[in-house]
Amino acid sequence: MNIDDIAVPEYVEVDVDERLAKVRSLFDRENPKGVIVTEDGEYAGVVGEKQLIRSRMGDDTKVSVVMKPAPEIDRHEDVREAARLLIEGNVKIAPVYEGEKLYGIITEDGILEAVIDSFDANTVDQVYTADVVTIGEKEHVGQAINRLRKHGISRLPVKNENGALSGIVTTNDIVDFVVRDQDRQGSGDRAGDIDRMLDLPIYDLMSSPTLTVRPDETTKVALERMFDNDIAGLVVTPADDEDAVEGIITKTDILRSLTFTEEESMDVQITNIELLDTISRTHVIESIQEVTNKYGRMQVLHAHVRLHEHKEKLRGTPLIQCQIRLRTNKGQVMGTGEGYGAEHAFHVALDKLERNVLEMKGVNADEKYRGQLLRKLGEL
Repeated sequence: MNIDDIAVPEYVEVDVDERLAKVRSLFDRENPKGVIVTEDGEYAGVVGEKQLIRSRMGDDTKVSVVMKPAPEIDRHEDVREAARLLIEGNVKIAPVYEGEKLYGIITEDGILEAVIDSFDANTVDQVYTADVVTIGEKEHVGQAINRLRKHGISRLPVKNENGALSGIVTTNDIVDFVVRDQDRQGSGDRAGDIDRMLDLPIYDLMSSPTLTVRPDETTKVALERMFDNDIAGLVVTPADDEDAVEGIITKTDILRSLTFTEEESMDVQITNIELLDTISRTHVIESIQEVTNKYGRMQVLHAHVRLHEHKEKLRGTPLIQCQIRLRTNKGQVMGTGEGYGAEHAFHVALDKLERNVLEMKGVNADEKYRGQLLRKLGEL
């Protein structure tokens, strides 16, 4: 299946120097799916509707400040390849070309809605993220912001003092709260107000009750739940304990599963691939394969490498966080590391991944030995 029928010509084209006030008015008047930004008539980047509406930038800010680079996709591209390009570009919208002519745009939601029935055979436990960063009800908004920024994520499940799931807080919740507060308070010196907001407990900001999904439910059910409630993610809870946090599943996780292959070669995706500097995609794949091949029969179903750039720099080289997550026939395993430049960060994460693979192997070996021992005892 290609994206010919999924791509839409409903977009607004603006120059990089256009003011956000005008772009917002265009969204209100024309209700497009997205904005294509051009410079001297050439494609320069994209802006999504939610990204624009929730931006705290002033009306006089140029659209170039909020735009993001996105891959150019051919109108007749295969839908799986289009999904991969969106994921690796870490964008929800991309321009679609017919030959050299700009035809329209493709969106994450557009692809998911078009192929939603294909997710009926997949279950949540095949695609969700098991390693979850959480926050407590009594922790502060400032702590939530630091945690979101540090881990390069967009949502935090909230736990009460007993460790039970009580809500969720997202970057959008925080931005919406700050914008509402500023609109209510008016202009002026904001320093005291900002300090006060950062000190508020998460309990005052979180959404509750939290929408959840079980690991054994299909990804189609999870996706329908997200669309019905206009959200981008769900907390995964065990079937026997709705108050426990087992993982997170997002629209992007489900889109990523669309690209999974059944070929013998490892399926690898790299989010923010443009951050790779002195290493190649081939080196990344071969390095991960070397680790997994070293430790027995671990079948890797999918590998996801996520790069996240921090503002901190050392002699001009940015601090990069790298997360490597493998979905295997033995379960999920991950390694995370930081370093100056993508090469350093990747190898720190790879070392951590190797240690975690060894630990997983040890756990599996212990379980196998325990099973053998029990059988022997049963024969006595």
